[in-house]
Amino acid sequence: MKILSISTRGNELKFYLFEMDDQSIIANGIISRIGLEDSSYSISFGSENITEHVEFRDYNDVANILFDKLVTLNIINSSIDINGIGFRVVHGGSKYVDSVFVNDKVIQDIGDLSDFAPSYNDSISLAMRSFRKIFPDIPMVAVFDTAFNQTISEENYLYPLPLDWYEKYGIRKYGFYGTSHKYVTKKVSEILGRNDFKLISCHLGNGGSVSAIENMKVIDTSMGFTPLSGIMMGTRSGDIDPSIIPYIMKKEGLNVGEVIDELNNNSGIYGLSQYSGDMLEILEECDKGNENAIRAKNKFVRSVADYIGKYYVLLGGVDVIAFTAGIGENSVQIRREICEKLACLGVKLDLDINNHIGEMIKISTDDSKIQVYVIPTKEELMVAMDTEKLIKNR
Repeated sequence: MKILSISTRGNELKFYLFEMDDQSIIANGIISRIGLEDSSYSISFGSENITEHVEFRDYNDVANILFDKLVTLNIINSSIDINGIGFRVVHGGSKYVDSVFVNDKVIQDIGDLSDFAPSYNDSISLAMRSFRKIFPDIPMVAVFDTAFNQTISEENYLYPLPLDWYEKYGIRKYGFYGTSHKYVTKKVSEILGRNDFKLISCHLGNGGSVSAIENMKVIDTSMGFTPLSGIMMGTRSGDIDPSIIPYIMKKEGLNVGEVIDELNNNSGIYGLSQYSGDMLEILEECDKGNENAIRAKNKFVRSVADYIGKYYVLLGGVDVIAFTAGIGENSVQIRREICEKLACLGVKLDLDINNHIGEMIKISTDDSKIQVYVIPTKEELMVAMDTEKLIKNR
């Protein structure tokens, strides 16, 4: 079975074509600047990597040209070869607790939730509409980043705000990166050979999320109403005192949207370092003695360790801590420094094994009270797996 996995952000679409029999990647690529000048696509398959400037006026062009390229490059024979398309949807609100087949109502609901995730929900709903119109015979599935977090209890998802804000407007914690945490949870279950465990899953990339998971269900997660809250991230602030917003509006002469844009795009690691939101570049600057970079790195490590400590208490102990995503999978130093702060919980790191990067591996010592793993995330594959599951069970 061949499944196409699709995600979007703004004017960009990423795709992976999987052969589900062995979960291998047949092809993957990116379509950039959709609806803008200098739009282009890149596609990788086998040993080939092709980039070309092509006019993508809208998602109708994306759907038509993408499938045309897959055929002309002999990746597939025709659209009939594609058994399903899975769309990664960032925000499903409270309505969607699991993946669902795409229909007109689902597309409308996703579009209606655009206020919660405007860079994501708008574009994915447009993509769904176009692909469904052009390829009506291919089963299509919406896989929600927020769905895995729907097991969070009212006690943990409600904010201490006027209750009618939740009842009228749906203001509550939703959490994000659920697709990644779900994949990590599945892998931990396979490693341990059981489902009754306590896990703290740390998705650390340009965006970041820490989740407390017990018996395969999310108990709490660091991100909230939007992906802006939680741990410090590449360019996002994470948790701050909300009174900062009106204060800076007054001092800088900015409106609410402009301040929120600063918190999303010019804060976090980038904001504190005044150099970069890329942890690899930050660590290089740290080695050079750049004080701003050192400050940003230390603050990031502290913010992650704080959430792990918080969730250790919430869960009443932890069996496994898992690191995933760009920083979690590849930064030996950040993993080490986070674990050093967790020594009081009995975490012991095997420094030699921790030098491994980008592979699934246990990095804690045998006498560590908590097992620590690196588990490379595969969000695109998780989307494809959910899509395959629904198609087979319909």
